[in-house]
Amino acid sequence: MTREAKPYYLESLEDRYPRWAVRSVYTGVNSFISIFLMAIIAYNTHAPFVFPSLGPTAFLLFYTPLAAASAPHNTLVGHLIGLLAGWFSLAVTGLLAVPPDLEKIDWQRILACAIALGLTCGLMPIFQAAHPPTGATTLIVSLGLIRTPEHLLIMMVAVFVIVLQGFVINRAAGLPYPMWRKRAQNAPPDD
Repeated sequence: MTREAKPYYLESLEDRYPRWAVRSVYTGVNSFISIFLMAIIAYNTHAPFVFPSLGPTAFLLFYTPLAAASAPHNTLVGHLIGLLAGWFSLAVTGLLAVPPDLEKIDWQRILACAIALGLTCGLMPIFQAAHPPTGATTLIVSLGLIRTPEHLLIMMVAVFVIVLQGFVINRAAGLPYPMWRKRAQNAPPDD
């Protein structure tokens, strides 16, 4: 079936209604659904399945689903880089066991934040995994807000779940959301 035969496809709706209105509703409703589901998981497991950088990740997945930053590779690898860089910064500054105190930032914490963000921003281009919300993820970890290995693993599971939601929703809307990476324009198919 072609896109014209499926009136609920996003592009078909954008042909009939103002694009800004369709994108606004699509982005808002799907971001609501995604974070609502993540919050229900967090509520039932008492684990950090919701954290601040998932908000901008949801926005990217639904507002610019075909952008490279929204592709599963960039989202998953980007957040993994941020988590690991944040954890590394805590380890090298001796803060792994120190609880967060956002009102009293000392030199160790300043250094941990700087190391984490510098590593994250430096490693994302190397791994071709630019995903801006990762900057928030690495700061969440380097500030000590989420820092145990168990919770870091849960954060990655949460990122995987929201990427899976984005994949299902965007494909259901008729968008050619990538399986892993955004393909360059006019690139030959992978064999």
